[in-house]
Amino acid sequence: MNQYDVIVVGAGNGGLVAAATVAKAGYRTLLLEKHNIPGGCATSFVRGRFEFEPSLHELCFEGSREDQASASGLFRSLGADVPLYLEDTLFRVIAKGPDGYDVTLQAGMEAFLDSMEEAVPGCRGSVKAFFDLIDPIDDAMNAMGDGLPNPVNLLRKHSDFIRIAGHSTEEVMNALGVPQKAQDLINTYWGYLGVPTDDLNALHYLSMVTAYIKGRPSMPYHRSHELSLALVKALQDAGGEIRYNSEVTRFLYDGQNAVCGVIAGGEALWAKKVISNIIPNNVFNRSDNRHISKRSRKLANARKLGMTFVTIYLGLDCTMEELGVNDYSLFILRDRNPRRQFDLRADRSIYIVNCLNKALPDATPPGTCTLFFTIPIMPGDLPKDLSPQNYKAYKNQMAETYIRDYEETMGVSVLPHIEEISVATPVTFARYLSTPRGAIYGYANEGWDNIIARSVTEAMDYDTPNLYFCGGHYIRGDGYPSGYMTGDMAAKAVIAALKKEGK
Repeated sequence: MNQYDVIVVGAGNGGLVAAATVAKAGYRTLLLEKHNIPGGCATSFVRGRFEFEPSLHELCFEGSREDQASASGLFRSLGADVPLYLEDTLFRVIAKGPDGYDVTLQAGMEAFLDSMEEAVPGCRGSVKAFFDLIDPIDDAMNAMGDGLPNPVNLLRKHSDFIRIAGHSTEEVMNALGVPQKAQDLINTYWGYLGVPTDDLNALHYLSMVTAYIKGRPSMPYHRSHELSLALVKALQDAGGEIRYNSEVTRFLYDGQNAVCGVIAGGEALWAKKVISNIIPNNVFNRSDNRHISKRSRKLANARKLGMTFVTIYLGLDCTMEELGVNDYSLFILRDRNPRRQFDLRADRSIYIVNCLNKALPDATPPGTCTLFFTIPIMPGDLPKDLSPQNYKAYKNQMAETYIRDYEETMGVSVLPHIEEISVATPVTFARYLSTPRGAIYGYANEGWDNIIARSVTEAMDYDTPNLYFCGGHYIRGDGYPSGYMTGDMAAKAVIAALKKEGK
């Protein structure tokens, strides 16, 4: 049978939650995935005797408050049980240079404030004032989640939200008198959202960082593949269907320019609603152009693609203790300032090194450990003359440069202990995810295209009848929890529409 209530395209984080949610609501649901496993980036791969995590550094699975929506709440509501290891340390950051520092920040708000005060004496009051803004923000977001609020009521009851909404993270911290070094420390996480904090909406960044501080960083025991498999089980337990090796090559429309199905594996599949976990650019490229509104095409072309990465996966023939590694999540910076880190990203200005064994000691065979390097770059940063013939040399040179920089910074010896190595670039991600230029973060969440602007103009921006979106390119931007939550948003919108239509 090729007729469904809902077809979900792409089994990434958002697509998995969307499919499981509509299936649980009793609708005939089909999830289509072009690969032979679910998850997109949320999976794992094996090299030799090591299992690597492709993309996940850590989750902020809980919200900043109990009454806020959270990824863990979504999993529980779907019956997806995934045990998580919780970290007490947020991260360690080493900033080089004459005004550099080496600071470790702790999770839990009081412990975080204590470690900030220790690193920057006298900053506690202003830093606390910054994070105290999360309560009025959450109150306003809850009000907006109940439907489009009356603007007058929003101004009267949520004035702090209105004052903050149009400002960058750095503008808000400057207004509160947060010392510069304290700002630099708080801003360390900017790479998780892909936009420097002088252009990153304060509401967005504050919500993410507070969730990490209060909820604590967490990791699934069996990599992010465990998260994806749990959601697949939830989908199937609810009666939904998933088809692997089924790439959608065409979106189908009716005479009113409404999506009515897709073509996958040469077969036409029909549905009342379609949810796309693939970026709008790719949806439009797989559609007859006459069915896509001029506004939608202009918006997709105007948006700036978000960040991508070069990632280096190392399987080492020694333990982390033997290597001299003591940190799970380490940021290494050549400059303290996020904007300069972004602008100088091609020259080791910022990278992250994770050692999973610190969080999960038995994540690798006895006597071994892994290191995972994440190097932020932007689409288009690859050398213009990069050819298939010199691609391997480029990857090897990139890996050696960053490994040697890490060795020098940490005073450890890594190269002699490498048993397995794998290097992924935007070329890898473009091949695997089919995103333009290998962009992992969808569209850059900056300036005019930030999370607040996207939320306000959502109805105008996504105007193709029966077509809904979720994932890192949607209104909340990238990140595992954001992906899960946009899947939930899309599913609930579809369910409401089907109920209204009496279907």
